[in-house]
Amino acid sequence: MGHFSISDLEQLSGVKAHTIRVWEQRYGILRPARTATNIRTYCEDDLRRLLNVASLCDRGYRISKVAGLSEQELSAAVLTGNDAAHNYCQRVNGLLAAMLAMDECQLVSLINQAIQQLGFEDTILRVAYPFLQRIGVMWQAGTVNPAQEHLITNLLRQKMLAATDGLPPVAPSSAQRWVLFLPEREMHELALLFMNYVLRARGHHVLYLGQNLPSAELEAVCASYQPHALLTVLTAVPERDEVGRFVEQLRQYCPGTHLYLYGPLAQLDFPLPSETTRLTLITDFIALADGAAAEPELNSSIQ
Repeated sequence: MGHFSISDLEQLSGVKAHTIRVWEQRYGILRPARTATNIRTYCEDDLRRLLNVASLCDRGYRISKVAGLSEQELSAAVLTGNDAAHNYCQRVNGLLAAMLAMDECQLVSLINQAIQQLGFEDTILRVAYPFLQRIGVMWQAGTVNPAQEHLITNLLRQKMLAATDGLPPVAPSSAQRWVLFLPEREMHELALLFMNYVLRARGHHVLYLGQNLPSAELEAVCASYQPHALLTVLTAVPERDEVGRFVEQLRQYCPGTHLYLYGPLAQLDFPLPSETTRLTLITDFIALADGAAAEPELNSSIQ
């Protein structure tokens, strides 16, 4: 599947094109095909091998030793000795290589290892997010297939649900209350699941309504639950020219409740209604959750 240029490999692995050529010519790490005009092209196997080789070399292995390892030996070595606290790039490369191989066992082992050594939140912020950004680059280049994307998305979803389930329960009467939801036809749930975990871990109560919620249902929810805030992630829905109108509609369903917007469509240039905040980065949201946990009420003047 998919063919990569050497510049693609450089962008996806973090290894300079010059270094890739040296490794290829001196150690036979990769064996690219050639076009009719003698341009190197690389396949998924080449990218997977390069990612594993880069992970080991970043860890201090000598390239001359790594070059002699079989594919099985490379994969085994990536899983062992990964103890450094801040080897985020190595972890991302390992995950990419395992995803390309559709190696579910390797993916689970690498994610579990990261959670054990870094903690759940750091794993998501410093490993999973950069990993998903790399997948986005590969998707745009047409070099990731839907099965590979679904595999890793569902594994991360499973880890987020398990981590959230392990948190102690919070009584809604003694905590700030949040409603988290995705608009109708919106299915991109990972960011919202992580936000759900962040809020619950900080002692907030969350009514998690998940994907594909008809907006009109929020009126009854707000009337009965009386949340301090609503939070939604706008990734693919609504249409770009309808985002402002959609946000105004949300405000009408839940007047007096602060609304937080996150995601690519939330960053578009449209006027924000009162008591509405656009969150640009996930770290902005974490700071908000930390601050709100220390206050009895949300500051509705934040814009």
